[in-house]
Amino acid sequence: GGRMERGGRRRGEAPEEEAERGRMKRTIIKDWKTRLSYFLQNSSNSTKMKSKKVVKQCTYFRPSPEEAQLWSEAFDELLANKYGLAAFRAFLKSEFCEENIEFWLACEDFKKTKSPQKLTSKAKKIYNDFIEKEAPKEINIDFQTKNMIAQNIQEATHTCFSAAQKRVYSLMENNSYPRFLESEFYQELCKKTPITRAAQGT
Repeated sequence: GGRMERGGRRRGEAPEEEAERGRMKRTIIKDWKTRLSYFLQNSSNSTKMKSKKVVKQCTYFRPSPEEAQLWSEAFDELLANKYGLAAFRAFLKSEFCEENIEFWLACEDFKKTKSPQKLTSKAKKIYNDFIEKEAPKEINIDFQTKNMIAQNIQEATHTCFSAAQKRVYSLMENNSYPRFLESEFYQELCKKTPITRAAQGT
């Protein structure tokens, strides 16, 4: 019978405890925003060095509540949006499993690689970072898949990591994605704020 009573306060919870919970929530959101701004600034860093024109792309605007709500329609909608992807990465970091999205992004980059030499060196790097036992960002995949990858990277092709990438994708889609949609941070993005957008200036 420890059900929540109407009004959202847990049974037998004193007003001070409720206030403490509110404070914790605010701290979590603040922490989130710090992480998010870090990912947004760093997601273009690699290209920033090559040309000064890229600097403009580093500033992503907070999405409108309508845009943010689209992310709940499909996991792909979230991943296709730069701000959404950065927000999801920040969320995974708070859950200590950001290696999943990092592996997925590394695979996406790997599939676009044209040169066979680069393909082999990238395949080895992905293997060393994410696949091998005790890898710094080891992902949670089964032994057979790991073995298959170890054999495939000797003569790397674009499909080396396909099975593992699919597995990690469905892991994120079924576990982390629903939790992200329920998170305080995401809920806040979907809220319509009374502040006028004109305040951002033109």
